[in-house]
Amino acid sequence: MIEKIDGNRIQDLFEKPTPRQVNPADAAAAGNADASLQVNYAELIEKAMQVPQEDDKAVQRAKELLLSGQLESEDNIRAAAENIVKFGV
Repeated sequence: MIEKIDGNRIQDLFEKPTPRQVNPADAAAAGNADASLQVNYAELIEKAMQVPQEDDKAVQRAKELLLSGQLESEDNIRAAAENIVKFGV
């Protein structure tokens, strides 16, 4: 059981007034912040070019599986989703 919770401190949070929200129009007028995203595509392309060539047999096998529809089973979709979560895209 949790023994060290002070109920009075929680009540204090509800009794204090919340801070005033900043008006977005005022905030935008106050500064000239630049929210543009800058991406170095050359570096990404260079990394992609350094990936070793895959085995031709593995590529052929993947094509066959895609065309056969075997990869569209619930188990394969679930396994792919778990791998994306675990290893990223």
